[in-house]
Amino acid sequence: MNKEVRLIENFVSWQGEGPDSGRTMIILRFKTCNLKCPWCDTSVKMRISAEAPYKLSDIQRTILDRKAGILITGGEPTVKKHFNETVSLLNELRYPIANVESNGHNLRELISEVDLSQSVKFIYSPKIFNSEDIDKSIEILEQIKGYDRVYVKVVYDGSDYVYEFLKILSKEEDLLWNQRIWLMPEGTNRVDLIKNSEKTFDLCEKFKFNFSSRSHIIFGFI
Repeated sequence: MNKEVRLIENFVSWQGEGPDSGRTMIILRFKTCNLKCPWCDTSVKMRISAEAPYKLSDIQRTILDRKAGILITGGEPTVKKHFNETVSLLNELRYPIANVESNGHNLRELISEVDLSQSVKFIYSPKIFNSEDIDKSIEILEQIKGYDRVYVKVVYDGSDYVYEFLKILSKEEDLLWNQRIWLMPEGTNRVDLIKNSEKTFDLCEKFKFNFSSRSHIIFGFI
């Protein structure tokens, strides 16, 4: 456990999105991402924050002391720079639950490297801004949706492209599949999130998806 990982954040809070919303988590944030999304709520944080080394032994101690799970996020945990560190966190630590948030970049490869005897959820959050992104996201989904640890988390920003993607997602006949999909309003502050929640609720009802409030932004705990 003398191994170290380089992060820009390492602190105890709560998961603010998706299937484990509200659970106590150690937030482990990597710096580098392969995308530059215009509504990213961590872009400033990633740009101005310096990486620092953290020992796995210290993270393990915090897990035990705080009875916390781990939330691995970014940035993008599956880019080449962070991939092996993400595998180390998931395979060498012992935790009650782990969430890995990914835009799908190397998610299938990550799943193949992880010890699934532990409780890990892979949260796929596709980023869709054009028709090519729809095709790419569907391709990634076809690769990973057979793993029952995969969940899908989509930000609805009002665009026609995201709407078309949601229509495709809703056509899956497996009833359990819809229970693994979470739709979230777009917004980087409390006012915008609440304003955009009404139309997001409407789409959740229309397509029979779950709703995620993005509590960490609304209540400011991350």
